[in-house]
Amino acid sequence: MPMFRRTRRARPRSLAGQLFAMQVVIVAAVVAGCALLAYVNAHNRAEDAARQQVIAAARAVADSPSVAGAVRTAHPTAVLEPYAEQIAKDTGVAFVTIMNTDGIRWTHPDRTEIGKRFLGNIGPALRGRTFTETYTGTLGPSVRAVTPVYGPGGSKKIIALVSVGITVNTISHQVRSQLTALIGVALAALAVGGLGTYIANARLRRHTHGMAATELSRMYDYHQATLHAVREGLLLLDEGRRVALCNDAARELLGLPEDVAGRVVGRYVAELGLPASLTGALLAAEPRVDEVHLTAERVVVVNTSPVRGGDDGSSSRARSRLGTVVTLRDHTDLQALTGELDSVRGFAEALRSQAHEASNRLHTVVSLIALGRPDDAVEFATAELELAQALTDQVVAAVGEPVLAALLLGKAAEANERGVELLVTEDSRIDDGVLPAALAARDLVTILGNLIDNAIDAAIEGAALGSARPSVTVTARADGGELLIRVADSGHGVDPAAVREVFRRGWTTKSEGHGLGLALVEQAARRHGGAVEVGHEVGAVFSVRLPMRQEAHA
Repeated sequence: MPMFRRTRRARPRSLAGQLFAMQVVIVAAVVAGCALLAYVNAHNRAEDAARQQVIAAARAVADSPSVAGAVRTAHPTAVLEPYAEQIAKDTGVAFVTIMNTDGIRWTHPDRTEIGKRFLGNIGPALRGRTFTETYTGTLGPSVRAVTPVYGPGGSKKIIALVSVGITVNTISHQVRSQLTALIGVALAALAVGGLGTYIANARLRRHTHGMAATELSRMYDYHQATLHAVREGLLLLDEGRRVALCNDAARELLGLPEDVAGRVVGRYVAELGLPASLTGALLAAEPRVDEVHLTAERVVVVNTSPVRGGDDGSSSRARSRLGTVVTLRDHTDLQALTGELDSVRGFAEALRSQAHEASNRLHTVVSLIALGRPDDAVEFATAELELAQALTDQVVAAVGEPVLAALLLGKAAEANERGVELLVTEDSRIDDGVLPAALAARDLVTILGNLIDNAIDAAIEGAALGSARPSVTVTARADGGELLIRVADSGHGVDPAAVREVFRRGWTTKSEGHGLGLALVEQAARRHGGAVEVGHEVGAVFSVRLPMRQEAHA
């Protein structure tokens, strides 16, 4: 049976590791380059120093009166040779050569070279100029200076020449003596640079979790794809409450226009034009959990959570706050369905109430018959039937729209059970099929249902405080291309100072947990291009006007 060895794929080097290797190479190259430049510079400076040294020594010898005097003797070498050796020893040069104008040496470190011709250029010196050159003579390559010797007493006649030189090997030895220290400094710089690079990359490795560049790139691609694919809205805010990230769902839920979407990152939350309550939730320091807020078009559930910096194991309170993560969920449809469910529950409650009343009336009729009073039983049953049928006939005759008619009948039964008289005005008229398809039945239920519920509560509250018999009057009329829904109650009305606040989420005269109905009414009306007005007659009057020939606003 063949054996297969499973090869393990080597994990790519992490980004921090790659950067460390690259930075070490760069630091080493820079240090090596600097060391080379320093060496070349030191060598050039050593040569310059050697040139200055030999020029100074050569001029000092040429200006010496003893040299000029010895030149005129019969045997100049006998006087000049000891002098030249002493000068070479005192100045540290390789040689001091004194020669006649024909280039014949009188002095030389190697006595066998005395009397021979000087190896090098003497032309400029014969013309009265001191010059330097690098030339290979009997002692090897050297940096030498050649200068003329003038006659005594200020004479302009050149009677001899002086050459002073330092061998190139001597100069190189001086530079090599500095090279050890230069290499030590270079190695120390490399060690310090490598250590600093290691520390910086260790920090980078910790922040990148040891991932390679390809892994980081792939993570970024996944990150972008995920952000744009999720249906939940996601906002990331930095420590200054500026938007660091906003995905497509968040832009849609917050109602940000298309031209703002590209410029929303980097803007402050307060500059996005969001409702005040939602802006306050996003700017709050403490976390928010499942808070319901209204935007211009939607009902959103907001959750916020702070982002703490550092991964050193310290407590969350000790770590600095880097920003806030905000998630947004769309509950517009859920809220509308909840409103419809409340309406259905109201219908069911109304049917239960009607069944209870019908049972009481049936017992009354049966009891009258049992008592031998059939005429009274017929009269009682006929009166109750006419009373119940009158409201039904009025609603059905006025409102041909089945959803609105059913809602009105259900609310009428509920109001009657709670002791409130619900009236439909005589000018109410909505024929079946008049309302456009864009005007959803769900929104009509939201608008009319919430207005009637609030009106019933206000009428009961007004009656408890000594007002007249509680009543609610409903007007539903379609004419002139406009749908008018008006609900008036017999309560105490709305404080004029609070008119602008009644449609704000959370405004209510009831207990905690209410305050969303009127805000949903205003939102639904605005979504269909309509408006809501608040007036005052006996109690509060809420009027909603919806254009029937205008398409719903997106």
